[in-house]
Amino acid sequence: MRPVNLIPPEQRRGDRAQLRTGPLVYIVLGALGLVLLGITMLVLTSNQIAESKAEVATLKQEDAAAQAEARRLAAYTQFRALAEQRIATVRDLADSRFDWERVMRELALVLPADVWLTSLEATATPSSAVAGEGGGSSGAALRGAAAGPALSMSGCASGQEAVAGFVTALKDIDGVTRVGIESSELGSLQEESAGGSGSGECRKSSSDAEFHLVVAFDAAPLPPEEGEEAAIATTTSTEAAPSEESEGSGEGSEG
Repeated sequence: MRPVNLIPPEQRRGDRAQLRTGPLVYIVLGALGLVLLGITMLVLTSNQIAESKAEVATLKQEDAAAQAEARRLAAYTQFRALAEQRIATVRDLADSRFDWERVMRELALVLPADVWLTSLEATATPSSAVAGEGGGSSGAALRGAAAGPALSMSGCASGQEAVAGFVTALKDIDGVTRVGIESSELGSLQEESAGGSGSGECRKSSSDAEFHLVVAFDAAPLPPEEGEEAAIATTTSTEAAPSEESEGSGEGSEG
């Protein structure tokens, strides 16, 4: 026989009891879950925004402090840059200076006993050469062909072989690149009979030679012109004024 449950359905308990609730409970629970999730996300987002705002405010304060420190130290930075520029300018000027003392010392060492000089001109540039010296227009042309330092000299020697030996000796001076000979003439018999006065400043006989030479140092650095040096000095002094003022204002702000 098949058992029959005579208990009314609304009073039954256990697995076979009917559900007394419908889908409304699940809908409410789902809605509550969504609301809780939205509130959680809103709180998290608000916290992130607050943290970001606090971080932005901190960064702005640090930036303002860094800018103030940079303005305070700007005078020192400008002063250091100016000092480095002045050091570089002085170093360039020192490198461009030609060591005439060494050249004269070496010239005295290579000057032969049978050669004597009557004039000697040392110039750093062709524009600084003295007009009328260096052996006339030809000597000026030879000097103008050398852009750097050069020696223009005139003198006498006991013959053309002595002049040639002197030219060879001049090439042994450190830094000499070429030696230009403007003229080298022997004395005439008329000059010897007239007392050996000659056309130059040395007494000449028929065997003596009067010469004019230009010794060039083409490899030497070119020195700045006088106008360039004045411009450098003016620029340096002009840049020094605002730096000193800035330094004074920086010290005043510190006080």
